[in-house]
Amino acid sequence: MKTSLLIPAALVALALTGCVVVPARPVYATQPVYVAPPGVVYVAPTYAIPGPGYRWAYHEHYGWGWHHPQYGWHRGWR
Repeated sequence: MKTSLLIPAALVALALTGCVVVPARPVYATQPVYVAPPGVVYVAPTYAIPGPGYRWAYHEHYGWGWHHPQYGWHRGWR
């Protein structure tokens, strides 16, 4: 009885040995460091990032704020 259970278990283990995959290493993309324009004083963010993809940037009229390349300025700046 023990051999009848051992043989299928060994076959399953042998069949699954080819399915082992090494996990992918995380890729850390380095984003360029944002530099303030000449004559502009850098102001640190006063609230948390509103969502993924936003970056802290300078607006010529409104000053510093969160900007998303697709959605624009957070809190409706144009």
